[in-house]
Amino acid sequence: MSGRHRIEISPYRTFPRNEWARLRADTPMTLDEQDVEQLAGICVQLSIAEVEDVYLPLTRLLNLYVSASQGLHDITTQFLLKSTGSGAGAGLGEPGDRAPGKTPFIIGLAGSVAVGKSTSARVLQALLARWPDHPRVDLVTTDGFLLTNRELEARGLMERKGFPESFDIGRLLNFLADVKAGRRSVTAPVYSHFNYDVMEDQVVRVDRPDILIVEGLNVLQPARLPKRGESVPFVSDFFDFSIYLDAGAEVIGNWYVERFMRFRATAFRDPAAYFHRYSLLREDEARQTAWDIWRSINLKNLEENILPTRQRADLILEKGADHEVESVRLRKL
Repeated sequence: MSGRHRIEISPYRTFPRNEWARLRADTPMTLDEQDVEQLAGICVQLSIAEVEDVYLPLTRLLNLYVSASQGLHDITTQFLLKSTGSGAGAGLGEPGDRAPGKTPFIIGLAGSVAVGKSTSARVLQALLARWPDHPRVDLVTTDGFLLTNRELEARGLMERKGFPESFDIGRLLNFLADVKAGRRSVTAPVYSHFNYDVMEDQVVRVDRPDILIVEGLNVLQPARLPKRGESVPFVSDFFDFSIYLDAGAEVIGNWYVERFMRFRATAFRDPAAYFHRYSLLREDEARQTAWDIWRSINLKNLEENILPTRQRADLILEKGADHEVESVRLRKL
C-alpha cells in the first residue's frame, strides 16, 4: 500500500443556496415581477425567489468589494501625490485621459454557451445600478470582439468560432485598458446573433461607468506563458471580481438544444436570418442538428477552453437542471 495520501484542498468556501440566501441580510429587493420577467432569457426562467436568494446576496458582496476598491484607489492616489508633490510624472495619466477619483470596477462573467450568462449579467446590472454608490453600470459582451466572418473564413476558423483563437484579443485588451484608465467614450464592437457576425458599422460606447460587467465565454482564459519575462496581459488582469456560471455538460447540452429549437421556431424563420436554413428542417432533423453542433463545437470548446478556467473565478454559481442556482462557491481570502 502506498504511503501517499490524496490531499483535497479547496480555495473556495461552499454555500448551499439556503445558507447563501441568508447573506442577503437587509438588502432591499429593488426589482418587481415585471422587471424580472423582462430580464429573463429566451430559455432561462427567472423567478423573484432566484433574484432574492442568489443575486441580492451577490450584489451586497459586490457592493462591499466596490467600496473597498474605491478606498484602495484613493489611498494609492494619495501615496503617489505625496511622493511627487503634484502627481506629475507619477504615472497618473495625461490630463483628460483619466477620470478624477474612482476607477471603474470591472466584473468578469464567464461560462459555457447556453448556461445563462446573458441573463445573469442583466440581473447583476439591474441590481447593482440601484445601489446609491454606483448608479452607472454598463454591460459589454465579448461576442463583439470576435473576428468578423470574413476574417474567420480567411483564416479557416469558422468552425472554431467562439474558441480563443477566434477573438481579436488585442482589441479587447486595449478596450479594457482604456476603460480601466478612466478614459472617456471608449467604444466596443457590436455582435448580431441574427446576422451571426460582428456589425462593423455599429459600436457601443462606455463612458467612465462606476461598474463595467464583461460577459463572455473565455474571459478567464490565461494567455500563453511569455518568453524572456515579457509582459503578456490576460483579459482577467483587468477584472476586480470574476464569476463563473457552472452546470453539468449534459445539462448545458440540453439547454443548448432547447434554445436552438426555440430560435428555430422564432428568429430563424426570418429569411434574412443567418440560420434561416435550420427553420426549414423537420423537427427531428433540427434537433439532431442541434446536438451535432453542440457536441462538435460547443462541448469541445467547453471541455478544452472554458471549464479549465472555472477555478480562476472569485465566485462560482452552480446551477441545476432547472436553471436555478443550487450552491455558491466563494474564493477564500
